[in-house]
Amino acid sequence: MRAIQIDEFGGPEVLRLVEKEIPTAGAGEVLIQVSRAGLNFADTHTRTNSYLAKAELPLVPGAEVAGTREDTGERVVALVGSGGYAEYAVAPADRTFPVPDGVDDGTALALLLQGLTAWHLYQSVARVRPGESVVVIAGAGGVGSLAVQLGHPLGAGRVIATASSQEKRELTLELGADAALDPDPEGLAERMIEANEGRKVDVVFEMAGGRVFDECMEALAPFGRCVAYGIASQEQNRVATGKLMRRSQTVAGFWLMHCLGRPEMVDEALADLFARAARGELRVVVGATYPLEDAAQAHRDLQGRRTSGKLLLDPTR
Repeated sequence: MRAIQIDEFGGPEVLRLVEKEIPTAGAGEVLIQVSRAGLNFADTHTRTNSYLAKAELPLVPGAEVAGTREDTGERVVALVGSGGYAEYAVAPADRTFPVPDGVDDGTALALLLQGLTAWHLYQSVARVRPGESVVVIAGAGGVGSLAVQLGHPLGAGRVIATASSQEKRELTLELGADAALDPDPEGLAERMIEANEGRKVDVVFEMAGGRVFDECMEALAPFGRCVAYGIASQEQNRVATGKLMRRSQTVAGFWLMHCLGRPEMVDEALADLFARAARGELRVVVGATYPLEDAAQAHRDLQGRRTSGKLLLDPTR
């Protein structure tokens, strides 16, 4: 089979197309013929070995796939951990989920990882209360575009998004944001407060790190919550406990992997997301689909902020 393999950590050029044996499913696993593999910003961290979970070489990256179970012929999506950038992948059976009729591969993949992340940001971590304001950093991205749409249905009051271009900002407004801002850190806190009609904000979903994180904290109201679920800038931040106390603020982290051993945190949320998509209440923004051999270009585009929504690899071409 064809696959993308990393033999050394580094830039996008380390993503190389190779021929490998089709993997064999072990006990408690299923073999999936992959129709689409999901691309995530976390994959760029894995490529440089700077992600939360350290990688070992050689490595076929890719944490999620859509395709067909070889044993049953059922359409599924699955969280594979690694090995997704390939024509075949092995997945744990308990992390493999049937795809409802009427839901395409791109939509299913987006809802599996980005959708679950957005859902838990609201429901499990920030626990957004009715009427609270929510800021979504990178509101045109995979997680962000879903988090923007889930805001009002899950009880948020004013939803404010940031996005790096006018086109992306217009997209977030189409998806339901009440305001869309330039993410430039200079003056970002002031712009957030202004967009919230002069009030500090209640909740921020933050995935950039560095100065953007600091600006989000400056814009946060007393009893506000900032949830860090990514570090796209690769600049980690330090939090002063005294400042948190003086402002009665909360900083929380979220990593979806901690939900996977708890079926109650996956099954209900994924069913809810699939149902919303089937009813037309949730629009999955599927961005570019790249041939498998163009994985390196996909990483360049992702890091260069030239993409929107869910990015896919097509191993069939």
